Amino acid sequence: MLKNKDRKAFSQLYDNYSSALYGVVFRVVQEEEMAQDVLQEVFLKIWENIAGYDASKGRLFTWMLNIARNASIDKTRSAEFKKVAKNQPLEDTFRKVEKRNPIENKVEYIGIRNLVEKLKPEHKSIVDLIYLQGYTQSEVAEELNIPLGTVKTRVKLAINHLRELI
Repeated sequence: MLKNKDRKAFSQLYDNYSSALYGVVFRVVQEEEMAQDVLQEVFLKIWENIAGYDASKGRLFTWMLNIARNASIDKTRSAEFKKVAKNQPLEDTFRKVEKRNPIENKVEYIGIRNLVEKLKPEHKSIVDLIYLQGYTQSEVAEELNIPLGTVKTRVKLAINHLRELI
């Protein structure tokens, strides 16, 4: 139904996944208004590209999660984001820190954190950096001081293990 651009099906998709995707977006951009804008862009991309989703390559949620993560990372690299980040009053910084816990609770609610905790330590750290903190694979390689190929292999192994757990 989604591939036929059924608005009712899309509305249900939004109702079921918007909170989880918002949590991922917010964790990367760390600014409420910008996260809401990115979430809108994410669902627009999902609507426009749903025909390109291939169930044989993975779950719908994983596909949408990658769109959300990539859109969030793109936003943090934009000139607009850098300009906003430089001009934030100190009070806004404190509010951001205070608001982090409720978002983490949403991630907890859908069980992602519990599943990630079951991974091997070397996989857990990479999944946390990439999918929950918005790092790129190259940034993870640099952060953990390991080869990029190792990061890619560990991500693939971690995702396969998460599939088994689900």
